[in-house]
Amino acid sequence: MKVYTTDKIRNVVLLGHGGCGKTSLAEAMAYMGGLTSRMGKVEDKNTISDYQKEEQSRGISIGTSMVPIEWQDMKINIIDTPGYFDFVGEVEEAMHAAGAAIIVISGKAGIEVGTEKAWELCEKYHLPRIFYVDDMDIDSVSYRQVVEDLTAKYGKKVAPFHLPIRENEKFVGYINVITETGNRWQGKDVVECEVPDYNRDNLKICRDTLLEAVAETSEEFMERFFGGDTFSEAEIRAALRTNVMDCSIFPITMGSNLLCQGIYTLLDDIVKYFPSPENRKVAGVDLKTNEVFEADYDFSKAKSGIVWKTIVDPFIGKYSLIKVNSGVFKADDTIYNVDKDVDMKIGKLYVLQGNKPIEVPELHAGDIGAIAKLTAARTGDSLSLKTHTIRYGKPEISKPYTYKKYVAVNKQDIDKIAQSLQKMMHEDLTLKNVNDAENKQLLLYGMGDLHLDVVASKLLNEYKVEIELSEPKVAFRETIRKASDVEYKYKKQSGGHGQYGHVKMKFSASGDLDTPYVFEQEVVGGAVPKNFFPAVEKGVQESVQRGPLAGYPVVGLKAVLYDGSYHPVDSSEMAFKTATIQAFKDGFMKANPVLLEPIETLRVYVPDQYTGDVMGDLNKRRGRVLGMNPTPDGRTCVEADIPMTGLYGYCTVLRSMTGGRGDYEYEFSRYEQAPADIQEKEVAARAAEKDKEDA
Repeated sequence: MKVYTTDKIRNVVLLGHGGCGKTSLAEAMAYMGGLTSRMGKVEDKNTISDYQKEEQSRGISIGTSMVPIEWQDMKINIIDTPGYFDFVGEVEEAMHAAGAAIIVISGKAGIEVGTEKAWELCEKYHLPRIFYVDDMDIDSVSYRQVVEDLTAKYGKKVAPFHLPIRENEKFVGYINVITETGNRWQGKDVVECEVPDYNRDNLKICRDTLLEAVAETSEEFMERFFGGDTFSEAEIRAALRTNVMDCSIFPITMGSNLLCQGIYTLLDDIVKYFPSPENRKVAGVDLKTNEVFEADYDFSKAKSGIVWKTIVDPFIGKYSLIKVNSGVFKADDTIYNVDKDVDMKIGKLYVLQGNKPIEVPELHAGDIGAIAKLTAARTGDSLSLKTHTIRYGKPEISKPYTYKKYVAVNKQDIDKIAQSLQKMMHEDLTLKNVNDAENKQLLLYGMGDLHLDVVASKLLNEYKVEIELSEPKVAFRETIRKASDVEYKYKKQSGGHGQYGHVKMKFSASGDLDTPYVFEQEVVGGAVPKNFFPAVEKGVQESVQRGPLAGYPVVGLKAVLYDGSYHPVDSSEMAFKTATIQAFKDGFMKANPVLLEPIETLRVYVPDQYTGDVMGDLNKRRGRVLGMNPTPDGRTCVEADIPMTGLYGYCTVLRSMTGGRGDYEYEFSRYEQAPADIQEKEVAARAAEKDKEDA
């Protein structure tokens, strides 16, 4: 592939609901651009962008992939993203690299929740966008209905650039709204034709909408519009390019990925209306001067860029996908990783076509490429010259809240599993591996159940290690509600020096659940010598780590040593520690021990129509709704306190309840006493678990 300058580059991300046709569109574009001689199909597992084994076996996109296409002496970097919400981190990384978006809509399904989320992402990143309606080869698909639904949802800024021509229940051509001409497909060629009579009224409405948008670009155009003057095609296209780039108009076009119809016009529209990187802004911080560095994809400025995605594949190796923010990156350059404070030699530069690396000599500002084996580099790292260090903002990635416990099927694989997960976490920033030492369990955090299932499957198929996922233990605590007064005498004689330790202790609630214990001594008259006080406290310290009730850590305990006795020869620190541990067990169980459960502060973000369902479901989960507040994006935030046990599986339930429109987050709030039935169930479960371990 040849080198392209900044003005010849378009960076376009494909967005939309899962299964709407993004991967098929990328495949049709690759075919139209001459990248392939035959279109692959998702069901045939031979598309360029879905190259992972998991993607092929499941028939869905899991990772973001690149498909650079050469078109009319331009380079269009197509970024194909997953549509399923479990892989939103991949989409968020892609948004950081894109300069414009195509929101793909299945003509059969119409506007879906994935369409809405794609729009929200484009609004957040202020990306110009085109709606592309697929499945036009299906006669029952109503393009007009999709246009009306989009207009109703997003206003009159949504404007069709093309209208379909159908004959005998077949999609045979399209009408160009700008030129008011009909076009018919004859094999691979397009020939002009008459606009059908049934389309003329709709054509006039669509064209009037476009001309109004054109008129609003300048006062001169406005005067001409109201004066009844007509605009030339060149004036209309120039004005529409301005409208699309400043997000004041959103074109709609359509086609059939399967028949590769409408793809030519879409590629043309990308070139004509989407901005090149030189029309976009990007800025970082110059660490030498502490001033803003306006890179703005200027090839003449000092070279800088960012690692926006990392690919770690057991078969193709590690690639750092970079976007050049300024200057020109060349093979054999030495660049400085600002975040890791290391110099790195580039070696070779590549552009990736799916999983196929194509070597290039250089990448100009605004272009997207890849560097192999940058060992220290991670997603979000800033790259620059050491003499001119520039740091850029990192991609905003969603935080994972769904988690499960995992165990190695073969215990000898534990180290290999940890290493494999480490590699996967370099690639996937929404995956977290946590060692919960307190509950002796390993936890995997992800964006949903599907995400975690895919991780387990990739470990098995790509890294040859197997894990089992299950419901995690909840981090309960133990405390006491009453007071107790106990004594314990530890006496052991076995010839020679014996062991003797005698303590009298009081146990009560300290009232501070943030602290495991408070230890005091009120011994008078030297009944227990001072040099044994630390041993008694050590006994308490060890005991609170695993409470007698169910084996959970103890909090909020006050232990007072007030009396005891000692033997001048046989007493030792070990004897007093042992006596304290036994006294603790007895005293704790006599002081009305209770389990405390963790309470989380939960915030659920949903459209208004779902708030009743959400609150009803939270009540079933023992949640207490604290209030509802409107959010800037027009949704409602339902805030509640909920036990941690009530959050297991909540991601799937919320998505089902809200059609995928609900999001949530939570954070630890405090501990509260668990209800009697929960305590009874947990104590029995832990006892059974202990019996199993002992057996």
